[in-house]
Amino acid sequence: MIRVVIADDHQVVREGLAFLLSAEPGIEVAGQAADGAAALRAIRELVPDVVLLDLFMPGLDGMGVLDAIRAEGLTARVLVLTSSQDGDHLVAAVKAGALSFLPKTAGVDQVIESVRAAARGESVLQPAATARLISELRRGAVPGPLQLLTPRETDVLREVARGRANREIARTLSVSEETVKSHVSSILAKLGLADRTQAAIFGLQHHIVPLDEALG
Repeated sequence: MIRVVIADDHQVVREGLAFLLSAEPGIEVAGQAADGAAALRAIRELVPDVVLLDLFMPGLDGMGVLDAIRAEGLTARVLVLTSSQDGDHLVAAVKAGALSFLPKTAGVDQVIESVRAAARGESVLQPAATARLISELRRGAVPGPLQLLTPRETDVLREVARGRANREIARTLSVSEETVKSHVSSILAKLGLADRTQAAIFGLQHHIVPLDEALG
């Protein structure tokens, strides 16, 4: 069952999404939030698999929520659903940890598939958004792929590069083995890697640990 939290300051949008998603097999709407602070509380307390997040909300906005998720090492995958078509917002959201970025004009089927993809740790971007992101990447707006990872994901990648199994990583970082598995899936999705062997090689190539330490 995919547990979803919907965060949007427009009640009609929240309730409409909740109605549509609740009708889908394998998806449960665990909670709703009308602002960023409430969204963050819901994410901490309900531990959803996926968060549908609006960027523009009163008080703590969507970017603030993304920053908090990253800082706290929370495992929810974030699907940004917003009225903004601004390329800067897209790049900022992805840098902050958003897995997918969809406009509110996206079709119902696309939103549902994006939620399922996010639960699998996969990114979904519309062609126009992908073009904007590629353009920004070429201009150097995103300094490096490691910056797409949360601090906790970076910790996990470091341990993977050291050749440690999930159980060892969980013990080292004082988290559950299931949490480690979730982080590994997110790392692979964000970095476009096929498996943990590629992740380990990527970590070594980016000097996340000294080579002699990894081999020792």
